[in-house]
Amino acid sequence: MAHSTRDGARHWPSGTGVLAAAVALEGVLVVGYFLATPGNVTVPRYVIYPFVWINAVLVAAYRTPIPRAPPRRHLLAGGLAAAYFLLLANWAGLVGLTVGGHHPIPEGVLGLSVGAGSPGWGRVRLITRVFYVSFVPYRVIGYLGLTYLVYAAIVDASGVVASGALGFVSCLSCSFPIVASAVTGLLGGWVTLMSTAVAYSVDISTLAFLASVALLYWRPGFPSFRRDTGDAAE
Repeated sequence: MAHSTRDGARHWPSGTGVLAAAVALEGVLVVGYFLATPGNVTVPRYVIYPFVWINAVLVAAYRTPIPRAPPRRHLLAGGLAAAYFLLLANWAGLVGLTVGGHHPIPEGVLGLSVGAGSPGWGRVRLITRVFYVSFVPYRVIGYLGLTYLVYAAIVDASGVVASGALGFVSCLSCSFPIVASAVTGLLGGWVTLMSTAVAYSVDISTLAFLASVALLYWRPGFPSFRRDTGDAAE
């Protein structure tokens, strides 16, 4: 009996070693940052959240191999995954256009700027008269990981059905702060309630992101190539 090339090419571990190495590196980065800078930890969970995003999606992506499929399906999956990433990045304010506004972009904001922040939060931003790019490490890594999971789901025959609904769920993780801000402006009488929601938007976004990773990884209710560990001879 011959074994599938997926099993023969590489044995996919549980991801425990990867997670342990990532946590160790992150601990060194955090300790080093607060020793080397005058910054103080005011809200501990905000220091941890970037690594929750990174570690969760790192383990999920590491344990999700890409199945074999016809080249056309890989091309389709790649195109849809790229569009998915751009949508997430745009909704999160990571990429966008600066043209088309009623007022010209001030000269003072053009160019490259680097913002301070604990590991995972430091923002690098490039603004031109046509577009802007804002690099927030944990969000970029998180959305790239989601994009990989969507790509794997689309390539997988079962993922074609699931990816649309799950993709919408994962969009909520980055769109919530935007939606919450918009609703706050519309509902004057509910401003106190919405202000509370916006104050916890990072917490809610993190929960939504983790739910998205879990759904895209396990895909409940759909057959998955990761559960087909006993491939027989072809």
